[in-house]
Parts: sequence; structure tokens; C-alpha cells
Amino acid sequence: MAGGGFAVAAPGASQFEAKITPIVIISCIMAATGGLMFGYDVGVSGGVTSMPDFLKKFFPVVYRRTLEKDLDSNYCKYDNQGLQLFTSSLYLAGLTATFFASYTTRRLGRRLTMLIAGVFFILGVVFNVAAQDLAMLIIGRILLGCGVGFANQAVPLFLSEIAPTRIRGGLNILFQLNVTIGILFANLVNYGTNKIKGGWGWRLSLGLAGIPAVLLTVGALMVVDTPNSLIERGRHEEGKAVLRKIRGTDNIEPEFLELVEASRIAKEVKHPFRNLLQRRNRPQLVIAMSLQLFQQCTGINAIMFYAPVLFNTVGFGGDASLYSAVIIGAVNVLSTCVSIYSVDKVGRRMLLLEAGVQMFLSQTAIAIVLGIKVKDHSENLSHGFAIFVVVLVCTFISAFAWSWGPLGWLIPSETFPLETRSAGQSVTVCINLLFTFVIAQAFLSMLCHFKFGIFLFFSGWVLVMSLFVLFLLPETKNVPIEEMTEKVWMQHWLWKRFMDDDIPVANGKGAFKNGHSNGL
Repeated sequence: MAGGGFAVAAPGASQFEAKITPIVIISCIMAATGGLMFGYDVGVSGGVTSMPDFLKKFFPVVYRRTLEKDLDSNYCKYDNQGLQLFTSSLYLAGLTATFFASYTTRRLGRRLTMLIAGVFFILGVVFNVAAQDLAMLIIGRILLGCGVGFANQAVPLFLSEIAPTRIRGGLNILFQLNVTIGILFANLVNYGTNKIKGGWGWRLSLGLAGIPAVLLTVGALMVVDTPNSLIERGRHEEGKAVLRKIRGTDNIEPEFLELVEASRIAKEVKHPFRNLLQRRNRPQLVIAMSLQLFQQCTGINAIMFYAPVLFNTVGFGGDASLYSAVIIGAVNVLSTCVSIYSVDKVGRRMLLLEAGVQMFLSQTAIAIVLGIKVKDHSENLSHGFAIFVVVLVCTFISAFAWSWGPLGWLIPSETFPLETRSAGQSVTVCINLLFTFVIAQAFLSMLCHFKFGIFLFFSGWVLVMSLFVLFLLPETKNVPIEEMTEKVWMQHWLWKRFMDDDIPVANGKGAFKNGHSNGL
């Protein structure tokens, strides 16, 4: 049953007929709840690590530092490797799990991989809520990390493959939108649970992660697998039926034939990870890895993990710091909606370049304000300057939320050919989680040593990544996945050198020159 009634196709690309059907919208929303779980984990860790009751039970050394104002520099009160391990262990586990997730995504399908992620999330929540010591707390975070590894592997692929070309960018960003909603939800929960007397508020904060965990698990049971995945596993008739259902039309033969041909070529690749290193796949690999490195080097996760801790550092009270984190979460959600609306209109490159300027200026301004007003053992941050810092942080968050946040996941998921897509997504997730782990484990120590200069450090990276986008990132807006090689890589001033003359490409009519596909 069609929910739209108009065909979608990129100008000058293959005219595959596709309607915006309810099953596409519902499936994408269900799948994107994996982002909700990921976002809640990101947001809740920063909140509970600033709660006195949580610190007193698991990190008494840090708790004593927060009480003795002149014991340490304002920037060093929370510098503790155990506290950082609580946050970062999730991402180290996710890094390991993503390699297993690559296998399940390819052999068992995107849907089953999302179901496995949901089960890991639920187990992690149980351990965290029941934690009596640091070991149980870390085990819970590791299980959550396994869920992150599986979800971040399967969800972006699911969204890119099930969405019609014209709205692929917007639907894919539903994953990132759910990440931001999860962060906002976590900040609101932390604000409320911090007021609970009796010392168990942090347990409620960690326990409410069960809501998105259950949503993801139920969603994975309800959605259909992608036609790409079904055909890849030899279930052609089932794949054809699903393709007809999600496209809302009987005219699916050209797209189906292209998927079958792409699957045939993909099966000839016995070692997808080794194939990733071939010369013709180098542009996609370099860009995917660079985007993940740059996404973390914006400093976004450092701010989102430790927003309440950061605001406590610059002189906000406990409630004020959590309240400011809620504001940041709301800005994050609204700005991600801007990306959903604009990504398939203005393009990927424009959003990234505009955001680069905005993030660079806001972080530089934050460093100047903190450098002048916040000293090691005193802070002169007046009410006006405090509000100004929050505004600057929100300016930075908004730019990230409509650019590097969603596009760091979207661009890799739509550029790898099918024969290396699962392996490519695995490397993408692995690199992302590796640098997320590094930043999470190092941020509080970096804050202690760099002080306000931490923002100058991140702004320097923003400048580097903006130059990378300007010269090396091609535009993928409205280009069908199966035609990326011909219409993107072969047209780029640098990357075309890596495209061999005998690389077969789609001819725009559902068939392939030289019998090869680099697509869906």
C-alpha cells in the first residue's frame, strides 16, 4: 500500500519507480531506535558521573575532590582513570563486537543483527541497575557496548538499503536523530533523578535505558529484512516480494535485476576485508575512516559525555549543570531535524563546510572566555558569562548536529559497493568506536592538563577536517548507491585515478557494463 504516490529518482540516474510507502517509514523508524539506545548511553553516563551518590559509592576519591575546593585545580577535580573507564569501556566493547556484527550482518541479515543488539542492550541494563561494585558496573557497560557494536553495524545499512534514493539521506539521519533524542531523554532523566533522596537516583537513570532497549528488540521483530540482504543470502523470491512491498509498485523488475547482479558479484568476493584494500576501494575506505576520526576530533563526544562535569568545572552548580545539559540536548535534537530537511536538498558538502566555520568560531570563543575567567583555584564566571558559554556550546552543538553527526554515518553507508559494504561498515564502526574510546578515556585528563586550551585543540581539528571536505569529499546527494562509481568516484579530480578502466559500472538501465555492479 503506497503512502505517497510519487516516484523517486535522482536526476540523470536510473529511473527506478518507488513510492514513499508506510512500510518504509515504519521500518526505518523502528530500526532507528538503535540510535535512541546509543544516545541514551552517551547522555546518561555524563549525568550519573556528576551525581554525588554515584561518585560516593563507586569513586570515593573523586567524590572527596569535589568537596574540597582548594585540593585540586578546577580543571582536574574529575581526572580519574576509573571514572573515565566507566564511560569508555562501552566503546571498547563496541569496537570488538563490530567484527562479529560484520559476519551476522552479511550471513544472517540486517534484521537479526539488530535483534542481537537489542538483547545485548537489555542484559547490559540489568547489570547496571543491579551493580553493587565497579566490576558489575563495567560488565554492564561492556554488554551495552556489544549492543552498540551490533546496532551501529546493522542500522545504517538497513536504512540506506530500504530507503528510496530521493529520501535516503533524510531517512538514514533518523538514526542520528534518535541518538540526539536519546541524549536529551537521558539529560532530562538525570535532571530529575539527581533530586531523588536516598542515593538510588542513579540506578533509575541507568535502568530507564531499558525502554529504548525493549523498543529496539520489538522493532527488530516487527520489521522486514532488506531486499539486498535477502537476495544476498539467495532468497530471491522473498527479496522480490519485499522489494515490491516497500516500493509500493509492481514495476520493480529493473531494480530487482540490478540487485541480483550486484549480489552475484558480491558472492564472488571470498574475502571482503581483503577486498577493501584493493586500489578501486581505497577512496571509499579513506573517506569512511577519515570521517569517523574527524567526527570524534570535533570534541562532540567529550562535551556530550561530560557536559554536567564540564559545566561544574566552569562554576555551575549541580542543578545548573544538569539543566544546561538538557538545553544542549534539546538544541541537538532540533538541529538534527534541520539536517533531515536539508541533506537531500543542499547536499552533504555544503552542510559540512558551513558547520566547520561555525564550530571553529564557537570553540575558539569558548577557549577565550574560559582562559580569561576560569583559573585553577578560582572562577570569575558571572551569570552573564555563564549564559554566554552555554550559548557558545549550543552554537557548536547545533552545527555538529546538522553536519558531522548524521553525515559521518550517512556518507560511508551509501558509498561502499555491496561486495564490501558489510566489511566497510564494520571498519567504519570500528574506527568510530576506537576514537570514541580514546576521547572518552582521555578527555578528563586532557581537560586537567590543557585546561581551556582543550577547545583550541578541537578547533584546530575542525579546521583540518573542513579542508579535507573542501578538497577530497565528493557530493553524493541524489546519487543511487548502485551508481556511485560511475557518477561520483570516476568524476572526482583525485579519486578517479584509483578507478581502473575495467571497473564495470551500472549503465542506468538495470544492467551492467562488463557484468559488474558496485551498487546495492
